[in-house]
Amino acid sequence: MRFTDKVVIVTGGGQGIGRAVTRAYAAEGAKVVIAEKDCEAGRENEEYIIANGVEACFIETDVSNEDSVKGLVAQTLEKYGGIDILINNAVLSGFGSMSDITMDEWDKTLAVNLRGPYMCAKYCFREIAARGGGSIINIASTRAFMSEPDTEAYSASKGGIIALTHSMAVSLGKYKIRVNSISPGWIDVSAWKKNSVAKQAELSKADHEQHPAGRVGTPADIAKACMFLTSDDAGFITGTNLTIDGGMTVKMIYV
Repeated sequence: MRFTDKVVIVTGGGQGIGRAVTRAYAAEGAKVVIAEKDCEAGRENEEYIIANGVEACFIETDVSNEDSVKGLVAQTLEKYGGIDILINNAVLSGFGSMSDITMDEWDKTLAVNLRGPYMCAKYCFREIAARGGGSIINIASTRAFMSEPDTEAYSASKGGIIALTHSMAVSLGKYKIRVNSISPGWIDVSAWKKNSVAKQAELSKADHEQHPAGRVGTPADIAKACMFLTSDDAGFITGTNLTIDGGMTVKMIYV
């Protein structure tokens, strides 16, 4: 129970990687805030965690909206009295060809994926500092370093997360706040979506075997990394990006 009574905010905590992260922290004693724009997903995850005898609170949040982020922090303080850990996980894919994607769509992707984590950290860090310090994790992506076609907005936002992470690590170190990022590769979240759309994807043997680790990733892989990086065991780690992709970004492929 490494996180007993720690207050953990997870943005995008209703489904996908965020759902696994919230449940992992709750299982180790944390008071979890599910910051989620999708009310169906947020309430569903809140009910699940509480039904398992653990503390959780869903707060409807749009991380691209400054007033919504301020409201998230205010409601968290009212409910739990402080903040110890922030996991910036909320994401918008924003995929589309350069000839088709509109600038409004580009701006929205950057607003959620890059502006959002900055605003959440901006309004949380003093509360974390007031508790004697803590941690912030920014969920980036291996697409910050490698790309498929038509992913410019998403890739740019995730590349920005890497730079934002080391910048915040330097700025917030004096407050005893460690800031790190995690770059997931292929993580199968199909069974971790809200119940109305969750369906386990059919992954082939080839899907798994293309990874040096021998399998496609799971949300639990990312949750475990979050918990390590925010634990006392990682007390000398800050400003670092941890790639969790089963080895795919170091694998040479010749066609």
